[in-house]
Amino acid sequence: MLLSPYPTIGERIRVTLLWLWGALVIAFLMVPILIPVPLSFNSGAFFVFPLEGFSTRWYEVVLGTDRWQTAIGNSLIIAFGTTALATALGTLTAIALSSEKFPARRIVMPLVISPLIVPVVITAVGSYLFYARVGLASTYVGIILAHTALASPFVVVTVGASLTGFDRNLMRAASISGAKPVVAFYRIMLPLILPGVLSGAAFAFVTSFDEVVVAQFLASANQRTMPLEMFIGLRERLSPAITAAATLMMLLSIILLVVANILTRRSVRKSKPTE
Repeated sequence: MLLSPYPTIGERIRVTLLWLWGALVIAFLMVPILIPVPLSFNSGAFFVFPLEGFSTRWYEVVLGTDRWQTAIGNSLIIAFGTTALATALGTLTAIALSSEKFPARRIVMPLVISPLIVPVVITAVGSYLFYARVGLASTYVGIILAHTALASPFVVVTVGASLTGFDRNLMRAASISGAKPVVAFYRIMLPLILPGVLSGAAFAFVTSFDEVVVAQFLASANQRTMPLEMFIGLRERLSPAITAAATLMMLLSIILLVVANILTRRSVRKSKPTE
């Protein structure tokens, strides 16, 4: 809300109250998220305020012990596998759904993005019951496939947004010039929608890396991911190392989401017609 050139006292009060309300809302949302950050630098072995001292010992525990290193490695393996599969499937799905000739597009699109609406626990239970029958439970493949179902809608949405400004006459021109569909895709369409694809990949990575419910149902003892290790630690062995792990995960998620936001804005700018 902007002030007029000659604001009255009432306008100044309204703007001040609006800024104050916005600050309170931001604080309400951010404080619970940021509390683990100072706790992760506590030198003591308990969650206390004020801190007993400043130390990075808990980061050394997370990054230096076999239990946490295995969890981080599992999270990265699953997240990269999910990102690759979800990006490929989501991009192809978005391209298909962006075509006006696609049959029942209005029905298929809600089904594709339904994992964003359905509670994760339902997806987790269904995935476990199905994968247990086909032998994919307690395997990396099973977890990656389940995470792909959760992450693919993000890719479909972001790539679909990039395709709204894509001129399909370019693909027709490439076809008339003798280019095969695959060649035309890699040389014409992909470079133009690449920011949207990369944004979707970033969202897919964060979705998989932060997921814990599906991992609880499908992961074995040797496949515990970082969020699952944190959840188990909260139940069995409460330690400030959990706050260090949470801080590292928040930092990674923030970096990836900032990158995704930048790429999305670039995609929007490129999709706007030039005068």
